[in-house]
Amino acid sequence: MNQVILKMAIFLDTGSIAEIEKYLKMGVIRGVTTNPTILLKDGVTGGKEAIKKRSIEIAHLIDPYPLSVEVTTNNYDLMIQQAREYATWAKNINVKITIHGPEGELENLAAIKEISQKYNIPVNATAMMSAQQCLLAAMAGATYVSLFGGRVNNMGYNSCEEIRKLRKVLDSQGLKAKIILGSTREVLNIIEWLEAGADIVTVTPDLIKGMIVHPYSKETVQMFLRDAAKSEQ
Repeated sequence: MNQVILKMAIFLDTGSIAEIEKYLKMGVIRGVTTNPTILLKDGVTGGKEAIKKRSIEIAHLIDPYPLSVEVTTNNYDLMIQQAREYATWAKNINVKITIHGPEGELENLAAIKEISQKYNIPVNATAMMSAQQCLLAAMAGATYVSLFGGRVNNMGYNSCEEIRKLRKVLDSQGLKAKIILGSTREVLNIIEWLEAGADIVTVTPDLIKGMIVHPYSKETVQMFLRDAAKSEQ
């Protein structure tokens, strides 16, 4: 299932239809990412059927932009099964697979390879903390490689350096995977990560609002409107 890879920059990290509609209307998002934690936070309860219903709704709403939906298991066969099922929900769905299992199990890269190369389903390899993990996921066939920049910074490393290293090695090896930066903690992260070489940054609705609203802009707009009102008297 091939997808058109569009010029991107910002994916909205949410399961809220209202938030997606708001920022789609502004024209500032190019995709949506979800995971079980996000969906629960946004009120999606009722198990698999509720996840399916919300995912299909989001996918149709944002088409042709991509939606990432995460598998809910780390069993190899079930990951393949879920990925194939998710791909039938909408043509713009890609499947999130973590780089390894909860105890460091190594089967996930093989699952990424099978899902992406045998079944031609776009994979977003996720939960990665280093350029080397992302390189291996890209080699396995992932369409997107998600580096958790906020957590990298929290560990005392500079996420921008990991992005630069990753950008350089993907380009030198001719690997086409798009670099996603997630775990975004600050508005500053968005521009600095894109400048460092990320293709996409995932952001919460609050962070997009923080990008737009500036106290000096508010002050200036208020001044303009006060002066406009006086000029009409």
